[in-house]
Amino acid sequence: MSQRKYFGTDGIRGRVGDSPITPDFMLRLGWAAGQAFKKDGQRNSVLIGKDTRLSGYMFESALEAGLSAAGVDVKLLGPMPTPAIAYLTRTFRASAGIVISASHNPHHDNGIKFFSSAGTKLDDALEAEIERWLDKPIEVCAPEELGKAFRVDDAPGRYVEFCKSTVPNEFTLDGMHIVLDCAHGATYHVAPKVFQELGAKVTTIGANPDGLNINLNVGSTHLDALKKTVAEKQADLGIAFDGDGDRVLMVDRDGSEVDGDELLYILASQRHLEGRLRGGVVGTLMTNLGVELALQEAGIAFERAKVGDRYVMERLLANGWLIGGEGSGHMVIRDCTTTGDGIVSALQVLLAVRRSGETMAQLRRGMAKLPQKMVNVRVAKRFDPFSREDIVEAVRKAEQHLGENGRILLRASGTEPLIRVMAEGKNAVEIGRIADELALVVENSSP
Repeated sequence: MSQRKYFGTDGIRGRVGDSPITPDFMLRLGWAAGQAFKKDGQRNSVLIGKDTRLSGYMFESALEAGLSAAGVDVKLLGPMPTPAIAYLTRTFRASAGIVISASHNPHHDNGIKFFSSAGTKLDDALEAEIERWLDKPIEVCAPEELGKAFRVDDAPGRYVEFCKSTVPNEFTLDGMHIVLDCAHGATYHVAPKVFQELGAKVTTIGANPDGLNINLNVGSTHLDALKKTVAEKQADLGIAFDGDGDRVLMVDRDGSEVDGDELLYILASQRHLEGRLRGGVVGTLMTNLGVELALQEAGIAFERAKVGDRYVMERLLANGWLIGGEGSGHMVIRDCTTTGDGIVSALQVLLAVRRSGETMAQLRRGMAKLPQKMVNVRVAKRFDPFSREDIVEAVRKAEQHLGENGRILLRASGTEPLIRVMAEGKNAVEIGRIADELALVVENSSP
């Protein structure tokens, strides 16, 4: 496969104003996507949704213009979670869906994610096709063939009903007090309705977006505000989404964090007990070794995919399995939806809690996480860490030292200029030292 010029592991992302996150590029991207997605002999339409970043208005207009120039109609959804665009792309029978978001990143970043007509992330071939069109000059179609634009006013209500439909009709959250942290992001106007309409008492934080405060000290990457509120309100638990709503992390009533690895274990083990798992579980190269060992102990198959929910989905489809996810809280539940969905994932965890009659702390007691340390080394330019001999040698020595009692992982981030260095093993002090030493080698080898 040839190296993609613009697409990373989850679409195109960067700092607003820096290439390619500029209005002129988005205009060309809209036109290129229109060319790649449209089918001859039918009226083609593409949905556009966005998170709450101020720059979303600018890029929405540019994409709309490019798609119209390609002869493709546009349906504008406004601020909506990423998985909502995946769902609505399917229900509107659209040619594709576009999300303007940089997920968990600060407001000064933005990006683009695409969904196919089936509501799934694009495969490499279709991303390459869009990049091929990007290299061509824009040719505007005939005036009578230009695409039209429409606002979809009932998009939030449609998505709220979809989320509720992923749990049984008899399922209720009556008597449960939940704190929701919406990260001042795309879930701010839909998540509270979902949980309230299912019967929960809801306290909401991070639900006042101003275009600049998305993910700012709130959301799944900053759990302190949620922990504090759960304690103050004496709530049963807390749920934190990221800026675009495709990830979820939780906080138990005692203030302890429940990360994506633990949520994955809770879902898999409870479904296994109920006979609803249907196969095994897919994690990633970053999934804590404790998950794998606990699932093996329970007789549940486990497989690792490359980092990124699209790769988790690929392995799930190949195996015919239903559940996979990442420690970040990006979970895919195939019998509920086609992509990572924070609200839907949270509902499935709450379904497990209700059916088991246990707390999250009790449900995860069968899994012991191994000490793991991640160091993000910021670099001026992304590079393959294994292209440097000194890094390769340092990793070899560390792996030789750990033997079967741990593992090392180095990878370049697909969304930020970072090299992620991870060490995992039985001794926390030793693992911390190894991770720091490897990070220093990577930093010194950075181009």
